Amino acid sequence: MNTHELEQLANRLLAGELSTAEFAQRLASPTIADLGEAQLDLDRSRRCGFPEVVFAEGKSVHAMEKIFAALLEHGIDVLATRMSAQQAAELGPRFPNSHYNPIGRTFRVLRPVGEESGLGGPPKIAGDVVVVTAGTSDLPVAEEARETALWTGARVRLIQDVGVAGPHRLTANLGVLRGADAVVVVAGMEGALPSVVGGHVACPVIAVPTSVGYGASFGGLAALLGMLNSCAANVAVVNIDAGFKGGYLAGLIARHAAHDRPSP
Repeated sequence: MNTHELEQLANRLLAGELSTAEFAQRLASPTIADLGEAQLDLDRSRRCGFPEVVFAEGKSVHAMEKIFAALLEHGIDVLATRMSAQQAAELGPRFPNSHYNPIGRTFRVLRPVGEESGLGGPPKIAGDVVVVTAGTSDLPVAEEARETALWTGARVRLIQDVGVAGPHRLTANLGVLRGADAVVVVAGMEGALPSVVGGHVACPVIAVPTSVGYGASFGGLAALLGMLNSCAANVAVVNIDAGFKGGYLAGLIARHAAHDRPSP
């Protein structure tokens, strides 16, 4: 750590944001875990808000087992994305506290109940996120976003199949949407739903285009361009099928919104 980082830690200790045990552990712990085939970033939570996430596609089960064990050893809850059912079937028995979502292809491992967080596991429940899908075909991307937002500590509601072809389905859920700190809208085809949602809520709307659609949708490009051209000023857009990015950003927004709210 450099001098500035040490001063930040000391200030957090004096402010009561860190216990003496946590302060000592931060000083004693390395920021990189050298696992051979992976260089695990143990300092990412402090720098970026949440710990490192594992992209499972293309990784061996052996490599992921080492990564997961190292994260848990440092008190960090595990989130892996784009994991196949075969990978999950091999890893599940090795991590009893794991949960695999076969639709979203996410794999989470929680620290045992009561175990102290080390270098920055996801925080306590913080903020409210709503994930919305235009159609049921968008559900795999929406589930990736939902699982990611849950991993960040947010409370998450999922509203399915409320696309613009049936606008009454959206208006029936406006009460839930207006109570959110961030809304993730997952849509393919022409990608119109985020603009509609953006016109009803006073929070950031994260638009996630999906590759769902017929030939002229060009694998999600039509939805992406439609969302980028949204006239709703509170809509921001992530990459095609990037449910993880949508859920992560929503989690960050919800965490800061909850932090800024006055205590009851």
